[in-house]
Amino acid sequence: MTGGLDAGRDPRLVRLLDGGSLAAGSPAGGSLAAGSLAAGSPVGGSRPALVVVDVQRDFGEPARIAPYGLDDRASVAVDAAVTRIGSLVDEARAAGVPVVWVELGSDPARPWRSSTWLRGGDPAGPMPDDEPCRIGTEGAEWYRTAPAPGETRVVKRGYSGFLGTDLEARLTAAGIGWVTVVGLTTECCVLATAQDAMQLGWPVVVPQDATAAYDTDVHDAALTLIDLNVGVVTDADETVALWRAAADAAASAADAAASASAPGSASASASASPVGAR
Repeated sequence: MTGGLDAGRDPRLVRLLDGGSLAAGSPAGGSLAAGSLAAGSPVGGSRPALVVVDVQRDFGEPARIAPYGLDDRASVAVDAAVTRIGSLVDEARAAGVPVVWVELGSDPARPWRSSTWLRGGDPAGPMPDDEPCRIGTEGAEWYRTAPAPGETRVVKRGYSGFLGTDLEARLTAAGIGWVTVVGLTTECCVLATAQDAMQLGWPVVVPQDATAAYDTDVHDAALTLIDLNVGVVTDADETVALWRAAADAAASAADAAASASAPGSASASASASPVGAR
């Protein structure tokens, strides 16, 4: 089933493709619109999704992140990660892998008081003027990549894409078996989203070149934590190879199911014979 992926690969990645195949007639990609598949539908565990976290102007555009004090290495890393994320989005669409867009939407009517306190502000006061990704502002817009019509968007108020959203229900309803998490930044919203995905039961893959932090040492430390307790850290090329292998496995399973149920096939004839017939 996994072909060339077996040799020299992390065995956990190979096992992602052995968790079952798509049920006959199930969609191979597209939207995760709520209710697109009934909860508990028999979709196999090999179906992946790409979760893109917070690739927004306030988190990626050089002029907007300059106050965070990035050095040249970090600036280059953020730029390269955003480019690689855009490429992964294109590859996911080509492979029929659903792309899920998780975005921060800071609502001035609902200040995140603990975050304000953590950054030295008054937790009882209004939302600070420098709060990133305020709903309706240019800073909240997608940066150099964006959802296609029909792709799922999830708006969050905190770090994790699962906190206070319907992301868990959407992934479950669509029969997603494992997720790839990419975005900005590694130690914050990417780590929080990946960790919640893992705790809710989804195997997690994080391509190290499709996420970044504003300090390269912090990025490396976050990847160490992810690799230790959350998921498998790999790279974008290997992730694409996994998606293609999953698509091939799903197509093979669908062909086998169609052949088995075709009129005149041995399986169809056997199932149509009366019990005990000779």
